[in-house]
Amino acid sequence: MRHQQHGRGPEQGPEQDPEQGSPPGPPQGPEQRAAQDPEHARAHEHDRGPGGPGRPRSAAAERAILDAVISLLEAGEPLAGLSIERIARTAKVGKATIYRRWNGKEELFLDVLRDMEPPDPVVSGTAGLADLRVLMESQRTRGLAQRSSVLLHNVFVQMKSHPRLWTEYQETVVAPRRVAMLDAVRRAVDAGELRADLDVELMNDLFIGAMLVRTLHRRDAPLPEDLVDRVMDALMQGLGPTAQGGPAGPGPSGASGPSGDR
Repeated sequence: MRHQQHGRGPEQGPEQDPEQGSPPGPPQGPEQRAAQDPEHARAHEHDRGPGGPGRPRSAAAERAILDAVISLLEAGEPLAGLSIERIARTAKVGKATIYRRWNGKEELFLDVLRDMEPPDPVVSGTAGLADLRVLMESQRTRGLAQRSSVLLHNVFVQMKSHPRLWTEYQETVVAPRRVAMLDAVRRAVDAGELRADLDVELMNDLFIGAMLVRTLHRRDAPLPEDLVDRVMDALMQGLGPTAQGGPAGPGPSGASGPSGDR
């Protein structure tokens, strides 16, 4: 995660950009933006070009834009107070450079949030409980990140007061994570690692819910390194397959029987 302060202040002047100076306009789709903001239309013309993609996007410019938003937030600027023009001035880029990458503030803020959070893990896509464990561990590390970063916590609090931004975050960030968890649970059922007579979404909610309570709703609860194994071992006592009606077998970490609340 990148929360470092930057040498430039939030009010440094912009670099010389022949396209800078027109108002940012409301966050809309590319066609509406092009109709209302000539600067945005010119920016996307560079990307299209008659023979394919336009000039390559600069990774350095994108990094400067993301860092500029983080710098402004670290300085105490609320999300509602940030404008494309202010961000461009801080990043020392033209507004067209921002519009080439994002259609509006919502898209930009989501990428900033993704940049601040730990990255989502890569799973095998073939394993069941093993992939589920990786995804649950990612929940734990995100919880630790929010607890250790006042900035990240404050951004989440502010996002909830912006319905459009919060909805976009739920649909583009949270929903895919839930789908990945559901897919892992289904693979575990198919592999005989979880009971096939229980509702898959209910089992998924039990795995997710245990982690969400610890990471979000009980902010004073410890998040030890073995938390995921303990949660999975406890749940497997009821969700794991049974042998001839006997108790469920050992959980993913090898423990059997009640794990307790250590």
